Amino acid sequence: MKYIFQTSFLLAILTLSSCKKEFLDTKPTTSVDAGSAITTVENAKASLNGIHRSMYMGYGSQGSFGQGTHMINNDVLGEDYVFSGQSNGWFISMYRWIDHRNANGGSTFPYQFYFRIISNANVIINGIDKTVGLPADKNNMLGQALTYRAWAYFNLVQYYGRRFVQGAANNGLAVPLVLTNTINPQPRATVAEVYTQVNNDLNRAATLLTNARADKSNFNLSVVLGLQARVALTQQDWATAASKAAAARVGYTLMNTAAQFTDGSASWTNPEWMWGSSQIDDQTEYFTAYLAYISFNFNSTNIRTNPKCINSALYNTMAATDLRRALWVPSPTSANSVTPPGGSRAAFMTQKFRAKSDANSVGDIPYMRAAEMFLIEAEARARNNDEAGAKTVFTTFMQTRVPGYTTSANTGAAFITEIMNSRRVELWGEGFRFFDLKRLNLPLDRSGANHNSALAVVVSVPAGDNAWQWLIPQSEINANPLTVQND
Repeated sequence: MKYIFQTSFLLAILTLSSCKKEFLDTKPTTSVDAGSAITTVENAKASLNGIHRSMYMGYGSQGSFGQGTHMINNDVLGEDYVFSGQSNGWFISMYRWIDHRNANGGSTFPYQFYFRIISNANVIINGIDKTVGLPADKNNMLGQALTYRAWAYFNLVQYYGRRFVQGAANNGLAVPLVLTNTINPQPRATVAEVYTQVNNDLNRAATLLTNARADKSNFNLSVVLGLQARVALTQQDWATAASKAAAARVGYTLMNTAAQFTDGSASWTNPEWMWGSSQIDDQTEYFTAYLAYISFNFNSTNIRTNPKCINSALYNTMAATDLRRALWVPSPTSANSVTPPGGSRAAFMTQKFRAKSDANSVGDIPYMRAAEMFLIEAEARARNNDEAGAKTVFTTFMQTRVPGYTTSANTGAAFITEIMNSRRVELWGEGFRFFDLKRLNLPLDRSGANHNSALAVVVSVPAGDNAWQWLIPQSEINANPLTVQND
């Protein structure tokens, strides 16, 4: 008897509206069916455009809008992203640490989303040799597909597997490794096996993505290096994390003026953005969109009645002259903060992410910035007993955030805390905090800040608790007899 492997149905590919755009267009909108995805270079290019578009399209539920959903979930599960009200209820169950442990609920979309990307990438990876076209184009498409597959698996293993521990066997179960699309059931691979595949794909992609890219929705070598830095950081391979991060940020310029922070933080024209999406008006998903939940200006019920806030204790770790303070307002008024029409205000509310207008939720979504690379290198060097090197990197970074910043007098654990606090401030809302807490084996601790305990409900979760693993979707359990559930 044959069983349908739940992840394989995602081979249905991204059948989006056709559009006469160039290869890997800035605004990708098109794809093709699996049968013709690799017959010609143009079809293969369209398939990649479809994957790019999938990063911010809607998936049938108002709370399912591509990578933006996972970015919000990752921060909602942390302590730095604060809800000021219950509003219409979206993401409240995740905020309360319920939804990701619901096999019939919130744990399903990441599994489907990332395996959909893997399935589409596999079509290109396994068929590009048969495609008629220029070798340079084929190598670029293969490199991009390998990077997507590696990135998707990197996210999946962090959700559904236990944290990677340097020097340990890491033989706990993660997710199936599907490198060739199949309807045959596949067992869950180990955490170690998934990381090995992620690194193999990224290493191979790095040899292929050697040419300039069309725009920031596409991968190039710097983004691959940045992903390698993220993976190495998660694997506690400090030396590799530091070297890859340093190489990744070459050619990018950090923001260093107040105007850049307030006007450019939400735009992919920002010189430090390395990878992101940029939507145009005809790609709007209305209320099914990242900026419909996290921006400060779009006129949605969720934003009007639940402006998102930064952890007050974290905000207060910033120096009084830190330019990033302008991205949140401790005491908001109509004179110093923007809301959608009729929107409420809350202490420490965000002004970081901007939709095109109060009537249009399209805009730019950041997936990687050079600032992150500075912070990865500083953290990795500090944890690798290279405090002097860490301080050099961190000082260079902080001087663009705090005018007149001088090298920190902190040492040891106190200096690492300073780096991590800056990372928390810098990457707020960009989807890193859950993964950071998990990789560092830290507990969730929302106490001593502006969380409303009646709203958040969950104030603390011990490090290593089973709740740090998302449940495998019940639909996968039902369809695949080789899959077992997490504890």
